[in-house]
Amino acid sequence: MKNIYIILLAAIVFAGCSKDTLEQLPKDELVVETTFTSYSNFKTYAWGFYNTFPGYNLTPVNQEWDGDLMLRSNNNGMSNWIRQLISVPTTDDSYSGPYSRIRRVNLMLDNIEESELTEDEKKHWRSVGYFFRSYEYFDLLKKYGGVIWVENALTESSEELYATRTPRNEVAQNILDNLSYAVANIKTEGDGPNTIGIDAINALLSRFGLFEGTWRKYHQLGDETKYLTAAANASKKLLDKYPILHNNYDEVFNSESLADISGIILYKEYVTAQQTHILTSRHRNSAGNWDLTKKAADMYLLTDGETRWTSPLFVNDQDPYTEFRNRDRRMYFTIVPPFKVNTVPIGQNSLEWEHTGDVNHREYIDLMETLSDDNRKTLPSMNWQGLIVRESPHFRQFNNGQGFNAGFTGYKLFKYFNKYLRIQNQDITDAPIFRIGEVMLNYAEAMYELGDFDQTVADITINKLRARGGVAPLAVGAEPNDPTIDVSVNPTLWEIRRERAIELMGEGYRFDDLRRWKKMDYTDEEKLGRWVNNADYGNRLTIQNGASEGYVTIHGVPPGGFPDYYYLYPIPSNDLVLNPNLEQNPGW
Repeated sequence: MKNIYIILLAAIVFAGCSKDTLEQLPKDELVVETTFTSYSNFKTYAWGFYNTFPGYNLTPVNQEWDGDLMLRSNNNGMSNWIRQLISVPTTDDSYSGPYSRIRRVNLMLDNIEESELTEDEKKHWRSVGYFFRSYEYFDLLKKYGGVIWVENALTESSEELYATRTPRNEVAQNILDNLSYAVANIKTEGDGPNTIGIDAINALLSRFGLFEGTWRKYHQLGDETKYLTAAANASKKLLDKYPILHNNYDEVFNSESLADISGIILYKEYVTAQQTHILTSRHRNSAGNWDLTKKAADMYLLTDGETRWTSPLFVNDQDPYTEFRNRDRRMYFTIVPPFKVNTVPIGQNSLEWEHTGDVNHREYIDLMETLSDDNRKTLPSMNWQGLIVRESPHFRQFNNGQGFNAGFTGYKLFKYFNKYLRIQNQDITDAPIFRIGEVMLNYAEAMYELGDFDQTVADITINKLRARGGVAPLAVGAEPNDPTIDVSVNPTLWEIRRERAIELMGEGYRFDDLRRWKKMDYTDEEKLGRWVNNADYGNRLTIQNGASEGYVTIHGVPPGGFPDYYYLYPIPSNDLVLNPNLEQNPGW
């Protein structure tokens, strides 16, 4: 049954108890005195915590616009972070939202000790609370640095409402301490399948430890080893438990149920008419403004493990069919491959199609039949009604009457496209929250930063991911001679970071990765699309440097010189007014 995240109780209201002569408790509402008693009551209350996971809402994917590998495919769509147009907001749910959820967690934590739970049960629910509180504080830490740490549920008279910011060191240490307690005290399997157990806590430790450790290293805060070690240790426990990587990359993101997909540690469930999402629909209509850049496409290796610049298997990128040939198969699942068909009747938007007769036009149609199935990634692509897209690359500026499924760069995001339900904005594919693919990347990077990355580590991490993509393994010390390498980055680390970019493309990680590496200068580059002959598109596309042939340019050259103070978000002005002891991040 797909019901873990379907909250049966629509809302839990803690009513103030009216004190009459009998001091009776309300019979139609849940209050502290009646909620935090039995194990089942704690369990019912804690279901609401799971709503914190974003799943397949649009925020993580939209955040990819702020990095260097994707863009918003519409006019004037350059990221405000890249354009340096961020201003201090009046209010921001990125700041207030976590605190609202932290209060709900703290309310449970405050009432564990006086409940009728056994000591082991108390430790379990304290661990669940520590997990979710740590999850929220990690989000605040990533964005704002030091923030006010709140240990208990506050009232209107609580002194913490006017507290100063807790230093980053202390917030990070509190998260680490809470997660360490949770690992040691939670029920191993949680409260059943797809609930918070020891694996989910180790997955969060893996993610948090890597972020904080590398942030501290590259922002020169010091004390990074403690966090990198925590990330490595937690990751290794998971790698030992989940040694098998699911063999189909696409099924990780486009399955009606992730319950039987190996390597899925925790996921968000969606159910028709109960809890749905719109991410897949955005791939099948004109609102899906997600494109990969030329830089992103160039990162995908050839099957021999070499780059497009160094592999003899690569012909050129001036023809979309040759550009995609012999590539990491994750490229075919992430970017709409090239194809051309005739709709029937020819030239009309239709549900029916036929081959053009040109063997090149069907190359990737035939390939996708071997890599996927009719429920997921067959070509040609189509909109939510089933209307067939006649050609890819498919440009919004020149679409032959097919405005749907079009993009600006020619590298249209394909990752969450599937054919399960063509009901607009009612998609039901489950969303991975923690998966072993991410943990492999976390372990590889943490071990490198600790000076312990070797061929053995590569083989249980990077090379398992490459094998799933049909790519030759990484030989440590014999990395490809990538001419685009950042010369300040070791070639081995460059390949680890490449693998992270490829495996997690379009999942919302890149902006935070660039921030923790202090590499937002990568966004100084002009974001480009495919190589085209503009005459083939009625001279309607914009080519780099105004040429008639070359790479499509979308938003022009960004201002560059990403400011140091932009690495942290600004605290909303209303919060500064309400709490005069709360200081703004420097520079804002």
